[in-house]
Amino acid sequence: MELKLLDSKSVSLSEIALVGRTYSSPFSSLGHVAGVRFSPELGSCRGIFLKVSSSSTSNGTYLSKKSINSADQENTVPENFLYRINGANGSNSSLFSGCMKELDAFDDEYGGVVVDSNCLPKNSDDFAASLHFSLAHWKIRGKKGIWLKLPVERSELVPIAVKEGFQYHHAEPAYLMLTYWLPEEPCMLPANATHQVGVGGFVINDNNEVLVVQEKFCAPSFLGLWKIPTGFIHESEEIYTGAVREVKEETGIDTEFIEVVAFRHAHNLAFDKSDLFFVCMLKPLSTQFIVDDLEIQAAKWMPLLEFVEQPLIQGDSMFKKIIDICIARLGKRYCGLSAHHLVSKFDGRLSCLYYNVIDSANDNCRGT
Repeated sequence: MELKLLDSKSVSLSEIALVGRTYSSPFSSLGHVAGVRFSPELGSCRGIFLKVSSSSTSNGTYLSKKSINSADQENTVPENFLYRINGANGSNSSLFSGCMKELDAFDDEYGGVVVDSNCLPKNSDDFAASLHFSLAHWKIRGKKGIWLKLPVERSELVPIAVKEGFQYHHAEPAYLMLTYWLPEEPCMLPANATHQVGVGGFVINDNNEVLVVQEKFCAPSFLGLWKIPTGFIHESEEIYTGAVREVKEETGIDTEFIEVVAFRHAHNLAFDKSDLFFVCMLKPLSTQFIVDDLEIQAAKWMPLLEFVEQPLIQGDSMFKKIIDICIARLGKRYCGLSAHHLVSKFDGRLSCLYYNVIDSANDNCRGT
């Protein structure tokens, strides 16, 4: 006997005959008739099970039990589903028993589906059958993008999903995210994160000295360069707090954020990602050095003029322009962007908006 799972790429609704009533069902696309019961008995999560359990009759007809919705076991359909399962190549019908469960999931606001990673079938074969079965149903219901998050401890399911047509989206230490676009049209799912975000802290004290460091690991062309502390911000970290943290980690100096004075946008850097680098002006609050000996070779206060006259600074238009901007800000000939916390009605969340404010009563800077 041969029984194929639903093909998610070619499923259509059709009428099947029931004892006493006719229902519309996708299952007749199998080309067979089979007994169907929806039951939650094989899993703890809510969802839809397709369970077929019956024995053959002399004419190849199978009679199943009642239809039960797993989300509400009391929601039963009194009629019996009547299916016929024919043997392959004209052979006699034989006993068939198996089960499929629609994966537990919820709809997103864009017409897609997010699979609940906490309720994945424990068995790989059950996952494969349920995934194929679910894709067919989601396509019938007009769903679009499918998001499948597989925890690292369930990595054995990745080849199954890829074979079904899922694509890698992104990975984190604890999981892999895969996606599937059901409509036969260009995919509208958002791409993986395209940028990494870095910060640099321009810290200058009352003696007109700049806080600088020499890194332990750098390109040969940068050997001997004294530079401002830099680094990447953490996940869910603000730009200004990231700058303060990086300076503290590399030098031990406590600082206060003043403004973002400039930012650079570059492309095709590490792992072919784009890069946003924010230069922040900070005010020193302490003087004692505690150097990070894992990354930093040395740290010190360097006179501003000496810092600017370094050959690598003078010979690089990007570095030189950044320093020129910082000096202009010190001379109040330039206004940077300060951080302001606001709540938007679009998402109801507190977020940080960076913009400059020129207060005539407190002439801290003059825009040019």
